[in-house]
Amino acid sequence: MTQRVELATVMDRLDIDELITGYAVAVDDGEWADYRALFSADGRADYRAAGGVEGPAAEVADWLAETLRLFPVRQHLIVNRRLHIQDLGGYPGDRAEVQADYLNPMRPATTGLDDAVFLSGGRYAFGLVRTDGGWRLRDVVVREKWRQVPEAPGAA
Repeated sequence: MTQRVELATVMDRLDIDELITGYAVAVDDGEWADYRALFSADGRADYRAAGGVEGPAAEVADWLAETLRLFPVRQHLIVNRRLHIQDLGGYPGDRAEVQADYLNPMRPATTGLDDAVFLSGGRYAFGLVRTDGGWRLRDVVVREKWRQVPEAPGAA
C-alpha cells in the first residue's frame, strides 16, 4: 500500500466518523434537513426493532420529527465504532459498513416527574456509499437491545 492510499484510507475513516457523528447530532437536535442530507438518494432507515418504522430516509425523517417531539431533550452516544471499508486489492472501495453501540437517554416533554428519563441501548448497523458529494448513509438499521422506562406517577 502506498502512502497516498494510506492517507486516502485515513481521510475516509475521518469522513465516515464525521458522518456518524452528524447523524447523532441531527437526530438529537431535530435537524431533519441535515438528517436527510446524510443519506444517499436511495438511502433507507429501519427503526422497527425499536418500535419504529422502515422506509426511505425522507419518510423516516418525517416520522422521527413527529415522534421525537414527545422527547425534547435527547442525547445519542454512539460508541465502539467498528468500521470496514471495502477493499479492492489494497485500495479503498466506495462502500463501507459501520457497527456501533448506542446509548440514548431522552427526557419526555411532560410526565409529572421532573427527573424522568427514558433510556435505550443497542447497536446500529450503518451501510455507507461514497458519492460525488462524499460519504453518505445508504442504510441505517437500529437494533435495540434494551429499554428502561420511568415509572408512572403514583406507581409503586
